[in-house]
Amino acid sequence: MPKRVLDISNVAYRWPGRAGFSLTVPRLSVAEGESVLLLGESGSGKSTLLSLICGTILPDSGKVCIAATDTSLLSGGARDKFRAEQIGVIFQQFNLLPFGSVLDNILLPLRFAPARRKRAGNAAAEAAALCAALGLPEDTVATKAIALSVGQQQRVAVARALIGHPPLIIADEPTSALDANSQAAFLDLLFSQTTTHQTSLLMVSHDPRLGERFDRVIRMEDIAQIKRAAA
Repeated sequence: MPKRVLDISNVAYRWPGRAGFSLTVPRLSVAEGESVLLLGESGSGKSTLLSLICGTILPDSGKVCIAATDTSLLSGGARDKFRAEQIGVIFQQFNLLPFGSVLDNILLPLRFAPARRKRAGNAAAEAAALCAALGLPEDTVATKAIALSVGQQQRVAVARALIGHPPLIIADEPTSALDANSQAAFLDLLFSQTTTHQTSLLMVSHDPRLGERFDRVIRMEDIAQIKRAAA
């Protein structure tokens, strides 16, 4: 049985200052090398769930385990370091440093993650190899991020998430602004890299048409419950 890279059990979280708004997730797991699509509409709790997984907020009860580590038992600083080591994140808006070079942006997570930096070996060479694998021209590494097209920025964001082989990739609506052809091309690139390194992928979207590309599709309403105060 494949080991679980992500394992959530009996998690509950109440939003501060929003009496009556709470999220509960009895169970969610992602196995090593598995690709999972998490579907949910706006307001379904997707963003809160991702924040709980990444450890930027802590559950009021229950466990969020990444690579068999209960992140709620870590101090704030240790949790930040653990996240940098174990999770690669592809943000919806990419969140690149606009005036940093492509190389600067790709190497950024390694500054906070010595074990991940060690896994990368020659980090600059791995960054260049990722760029090549993702279809970016060889001279792109020296280009400022602000000068890239949207498609190129997206590929840099993928390379930044993948460098140093973190066991879990979280992708937050990365295809929401793309047409169908661009979505397919993006997923081809992403899956080619995660498959190569047996990386687990949890991608959040509102688009069920993407489901056929993933090992498993989960709907927020099937795994989570949001309680709202009565009007």
